Amino acid sequence: MDRIRIVGGQPLNGVIRISGAKNAALPLMIASLLTAETLTLENVPNLADVNMLLRILGHHGVDHSVDGRRAGAPARASRPIHLTAKTIVDTTAPYELVSKMRASFWVLAPLLARMGEAKVSLPGGCAIGTRPVDLLIMAMEKLGARVEIEAGYVHAVANKGLIGATIEFPKVTVGGTHTALMAASLAKGHSVLVNAAREPEIVDLADCLIKMGAKIKGAGQSIIEIEGVGSLSGTVHKVLPDRIETGTYAIAVAMTGGDVLLEGAAAGHLQSAIDVIEQAGAKVSSTNEGLRVQRNGAGISPVDVTTAPFPGFPTDLQAQFMALMTKAKGSSRITETIFENRFMHVQELARLGAHIRLDGDMALVEGVEELQGAPVMATDLRASVSLVIAALAAQGETMVNRVYHLDRGFEHLEDKLNGCGAIIERLSSPN
Repeated sequence: MDRIRIVGGQPLNGVIRISGAKNAALPLMIASLLTAETLTLENVPNLADVNMLLRILGHHGVDHSVDGRRAGAPARASRPIHLTAKTIVDTTAPYELVSKMRASFWVLAPLLARMGEAKVSLPGGCAIGTRPVDLLIMAMEKLGARVEIEAGYVHAVANKGLIGATIEFPKVTVGGTHTALMAASLAKGHSVLVNAAREPEIVDLADCLIKMGAKIKGAGQSIIEIEGVGSLSGTVHKVLPDRIETGTYAIAVAMTGGDVLLEGAAAGHLQSAIDVIEQAGAKVSSTNEGLRVQRNGAGISPVDVTTAPFPGFPTDLQAQFMALMTKAKGSSRITETIFENRFMHVQELARLGAHIRLDGDMALVEGVEELQGAPVMATDLRASVSLVIAALAAQGETMVNRVYHLDRGFEHLEDKLNGCGAIIERLSSPN
């Protein structure tokens, strides 16, 4: 199992190209099930989750080629992928596939909308919280599906097709909004999503569906209206830049000091995070090329943060921001409102010398003068990169173990950081 070795203390200076967003690419890829024609997605990041989803879609009959080459051929980073679901060969998504990636449960919606039936394994638990699928199931039932849960599978049937409906979500749900958008696009009649998620990735999916022939209004607002159509066509769509990767590298620069251009980044996708990073002492400015992040060596200021659905501070940046606050000149409070178990990075940051106390859904971080390198272990995707950020500013060497989590969401992380002056390398452990 690979490890990452980091020698801290180096400021970051240079250019980091921001990859396509994983959280946009996955639902866009799943949307290929809605049409028999080819969907070409540009700027798809080369990540473990993307490659796993290609396997899962292949199980349902989706043919794909990468950058004009057949599956399995070498491909460069953030490349085009061509997806063609001409014939759906299987409407069942088995446990052995769904259990490897929770987002694959979302295939329920396009399979049901196009084929009138889908049987998808429940994804099970998750390291950062239960993330239940009840709201996704509720949305399909509102659209007229008959849903049963049997032997660990969700079996949904709509023999005469889905029917447009008003779906009022009791709480904001990104997964529920993604799946309802896909299903309602092929439902008969008018649908309204109330209390819909507003994330940029939702807008990206809606934009792609509109190019495919869907009739959608209001994406990015809390009420979305969809007029169902009989079929969707293929199209070409470019995946938006990854706002979580953007925020992660911006926090890394704030942590280490330096001057980095985040090429291709879009400020509007993470303004709440930019505001907080600037309060901590970094300067963030928009340019024609992306976002420029600078910190001239002055101290890091403590900032209190509460995670919230978009446009609030993203839960996917909570661990990274906590790493930054470990070196702030004072104390800060970080409150997690989205996932109930997303503080597993705390004990590993403590191994580097951080002073953090947990109180329910709040972490009290008392900044320290210096972090010290140590062996640490990643527990999930965002926790992994928080340890990398802390290690970049720690004295001495840090060894981050179980870095396969990083490969799920960060494309060529070591190369990007090395290109800006970090001392970081991947080591392959002996079997």
